[in-house]
Amino acid sequence: MTKEFAQLGLRPELVQSVSDLGYINPTPIQTKVIPLMLDGNDVVGQAQTGTGKTAAFVLPILQNMERDHRGVQVLVLAPTRELAVQVAQAAHKYGSCLNVRVLAVYGGQSYSSQISRLKQGVDIVVGTPGRLLDLMKGGELDLSGVSTLVLDEADEMLSMGFIKDIEEI
Repeated sequence: MTKEFAQLGLRPELVQSVSDLGYINPTPIQTKVIPLMLDGNDVVGQAQTGTGKTAAFVLPILQNMERDHRGVQVLVLAPTRELAVQVAQAAHKYGSCLNVRVLAVYGGQSYSSQISRLKQGVDIVVGTPGRLLDLMKGGELDLSGVSTLVLDEADEMLSMGFIKDIEEI
C-alpha cells in the first residue's frame, strides 16, 4: 500500500484500491485537488490529458459520499459518451471496495436499460447533457439528493454549445 496516497488523507480502502491498480505516487493535480475536495472545497482543476484528473476528483468524492444514502449523490457531466464511460469505469474501479453503484448515461444506448439501472439504485451518475435532460424530463432521474456536481471538461462542453443544457440541469 502506498503511503503517498494515504498522506493525502484518503481512507485506507481507497489507498488500497489505487495501490491495487498500480498507482504509486499521486500526480501534481491529485496532490493539489484531493486534500481540497476532502475538506469540502469547490475546485476548478486544469491539467494535461493523462495526468490523473479523474482520480483527482473521483477519490475524494468516493470518500465523502454518505454510505447509507439512497439515491443519486453525485452527478458528473461529460461532453461525450466516451468520456462518460471512461469516468464511470474509473469510479467503479476506485470505488469497488466501497460497493459504489455507478451508471453512465448517454445517447445511443437503450433508455430502458438505463431506467432499469436507475430504479435499482445508483450512487453516481455520469452522463452527457442531452441524455441527462431526457431522463430528468421523463421523471426517471431524480437529482434532489445530489450533493456533488462535476463538470468534466467544462471548457469542451461550453465550446460544444451545452451551456443551456448545463444551466437547465
